[in-house]
Amino acid sequence: MKVDIWRCLRKSLVPWIIMVAVVLTGLGANGSYERAYANPYAYNSSDNWVVYWYICGSDLETQYGSATADIEEMLAVNLPPNVKVVLQTGGSNKWQNDVMGNNVIGRYLYDSSGLHELELAPDADMGDKNTLQNFLQFGKDNFPAEHRVFVFWNHGGGTTGGVCVDERTDNTLNLNDIQNAFTDVYGTSQGTPPFELVGFDACLMSTYDVANMLHGISKYMTASEEIEPGNGWNYTGWVKALAQNPAMDGATLGKEICDSYMIGCEEYGTEETTTLSVIDLSKVPSLKSAYEAFGVEALSQSKNNPRNFFSEFGRNAQRAENYGGNTREQGYADMVDIGDLAYKSQNILPRTARQLINSIDSAVVYKVHGIYRGQGSGLSGYYPYDGDVDTYSKYVDQDSASLAHKCLYYYLLSGEWPEEADKVMAGNSLGSIALPVTQITPKKFFNVSQLEDTPVYLDKEGISYVTLSEEQMDLLSAVHCQLVYIDKKEDILLALGSDSNIIGDWDKGIFKDNFYGKWPMLDGHPVYVEITTEEDNYNIYSIPIKLNGVECNLQVSYTYNDEKYHIMGAWKGIDNNGMGDRHFMKLKAGDTITTIHYAMPLSSNVSEYIPVEADTFTIGSSPVFDDAETGDGLYGFFFEFVSPTGDSSFSQMVQFTIKDGEITAP
Repeated sequence: MKVDIWRCLRKSLVPWIIMVAVVLTGLGANGSYERAYANPYAYNSSDNWVVYWYICGSDLETQYGSATADIEEMLAVNLPPNVKVVLQTGGSNKWQNDVMGNNVIGRYLYDSSGLHELELAPDADMGDKNTLQNFLQFGKDNFPAEHRVFVFWNHGGGTTGGVCVDERTDNTLNLNDIQNAFTDVYGTSQGTPPFELVGFDACLMSTYDVANMLHGISKYMTASEEIEPGNGWNYTGWVKALAQNPAMDGATLGKEICDSYMIGCEEYGTEETTTLSVIDLSKVPSLKSAYEAFGVEALSQSKNNPRNFFSEFGRNAQRAENYGGNTREQGYADMVDIGDLAYKSQNILPRTARQLINSIDSAVVYKVHGIYRGQGSGLSGYYPYDGDVDTYSKYVDQDSASLAHKCLYYYLLSGEWPEEADKVMAGNSLGSIALPVTQITPKKFFNVSQLEDTPVYLDKEGISYVTLSEEQMDLLSAVHCQLVYIDKKEDILLALGSDSNIIGDWDKGIFKDNFYGKWPMLDGHPVYVEITTEEDNYNIYSIPIKLNGVECNLQVSYTYNDEKYHIMGAWKGIDNNGMGDRHFMKLKAGDTITTIHYAMPLSSNVSEYIPVEADTFTIGSSPVFDDAETGDGLYGFFFEFVSPTGDSSFSQMVQFTIKDGEITAP
């Protein structure tokens, strides 16, 4: 299919060109994994169970009624006398039911005789440690049981973002808050932890640091590495399983949560990128030892040759399965699967990578995943994909985070060797970074600006390429391509996006373009694309759009087996609190799509792209996303050089003309 890009976009962009010229004058398939596990505890069908459910409604309830939907799922289950659910609700502007009150902390009991209101307490911040602690104390005092389960319900942001953002205050519970609230009420016990299972019906919370934080508090943890879709856990499924078999243990309950969750995701069509894991927290000591050792070896290697090590480690992190977007358009969760990272780093960390993989394998007793999340081990960890110092500072503040990795990433971001690193390498894994993190000046190691305007050459076949020295490649974790459309008459340069469609030889330092005159389009309409995931079997792309007037990112996969694109759905990305959007929207007939591009006037002295709404159209029942001929016109091609800390620079631009499908130099 041949598309005239400028014809498609001219109506929308010409008024923008006039406007921006004025503005700039003032500017400078599902899978699972299971292993047998030893159960040292005795369980009987007559045992008493209580589930404490901490429901921070937030915008998920106000806008979508998601908490109400999950409560209704639970109410579909008939409980036996020895299984109870105690709920605390709050954190939302408006509850979408007639039972839960607004501007109060609601406490309710669901048991064999139905749902009962226990009390409407004064309003409190659900993102505050004291509110959590008060609920824990209330549950302990009034509803003791032989087996306790605790479930956090809301948004999640991984190690640095925490969980449960109160819609009214914008506050969240960080990992220290959770640990301190639990230990203040229950204490800790490695031999007999007070909780059978702690679960997170929230995004991004299956992290090493969360597991380490819960050691001694719970026997098992259930959480997702990836964004959880709005349908969330299937409360009818797993609560019913517990009601029918109170003799199960926490690992079995976690498996029921995982399996019913995947069934629910399949029903909603949100299963493709889902993950959920069950972690045996008794394995945390050996896991901690392995993860710290992995960090220590990385520190040692980085001290010897920091640029070489961090560039290769960064490439491994880019290729490893990671979660929450981690792109400029979607925002950054900065979470990577630590098992996949270790697997891809065996050549540079040979002494500890396999040990870490084995320790994770021992700790993760069950997991499920969608077809586009098959590389994960079940546990993620922090990696500074965007090099943001504020996010790193939040990581440093968490007591359960690895000191070795705090030191490693301090060195990566600042270029300064922290004095704590010597202590860590000497075997002391206690403490934290004492240096003022906020005073870090990034880019000392990876000043990729020196690669700006790198010369581009043409080989005898007319293919563009760049050559990089070993020292230059040591600045990089990735090389991508950028395509732009140029219209000199209308004075506009329009960015079409980035891709990994280049031929790269990291051994020889030669990177060639692989552009063949086609670019991804939605129902024949040009779109801006940004590659987010590169795997052996598939890529995932993010496309900024407005869906029925709401700004979001359309997710599209490309699978190499069938050589086709597949539209997955749209989401809003990571917010300013680091929380992942759970409202995953599937496209349907009649939806209105507005494409968002990035453009600048050619004559401007300001080399900064500005977002512009380009084209609006309505989709049918079977929208098509595919590569189509870009159409006649003048185009530009850049190589983009990306550093391990998320900065990038561009080569010189190569211009070429496309006419009737033929690519020629101008």
